[in-house]
Amino acid sequence: MHPGVTVDPGQRVTVDGKLVRPEEHVYIVLHKPAGYVSTVRDPRGRPTVLDLVRSDARLFPVGRLDWDATGLLLLTNDGEMAFRLTHPRFGVPRTYRALVRGCPSPRALARLRRGVEVGGKPTAPARVKVLGREGNATWLEITVHEGRYHQVKLMGEAVGHPVLRLTRVRMGPLRLGRLPPGRFRHLTARELAALRQAVDLARPAGMVRQETPAKARISRPRGERHGEMGPGRD
Repeated sequence: MHPGVTVDPGQRVTVDGKLVRPEEHVYIVLHKPAGYVSTVRDPRGRPTVLDLVRSDARLFPVGRLDWDATGLLLLTNDGEMAFRLTHPRFGVPRTYRALVRGCPSPRALARLRRGVEVGGKPTAPARVKVLGREGNATWLEITVHEGRYHQVKLMGEAVGHPVLRLTRVRMGPLRLGRLPPGRFRHLTARELAALRQAVDLARPAGMVRQETPAKARISRPRGERHGEMGPGRD
């Protein structure tokens, strides 16, 4: 078999007489806590989100959350799924809860909804909802359809209300729900089907490991002791 040859579903591939099986796809939702980088490894030696997950698969995070940001992060080894979830062409919405400094005026909220200039380019229209006040700050729910670097934080700065805390609560059909910080779970069959539909992705030929009950099992971070959260949690 020559490199670059396309293998059709149902075909058998052997190397030196041994059957090659497709890699089993894994999909995990993690509630990322603050203090972890959303990469496979970090040259500065900081803890990564993979330090919180027990899996034999070679996982990578889909998109990123900043070091100090928290919330929903999808980990998978499905490259096509990751590409479609992050490419602007598919417009997968991401919803965040942001605590911003001060109290945004109706004009500032209208600018966020209409789009503001970030890095010399206007952002796409966003959905913005005021959730409430916390001291001299305001909680906003912001839904964007782009995956631009530091987008929500830069949007807040553009209207004079810097983001103090940021949590992603939804990505497409996936919701963070009550998953505790530092914990993870496999997607349910229903969630995976909804995710594939959201990015117009047909069911792959390879196997898929997932949780089938209506409520997925929540797992503790790798190396966690009973009654404690994972290593290095701030």
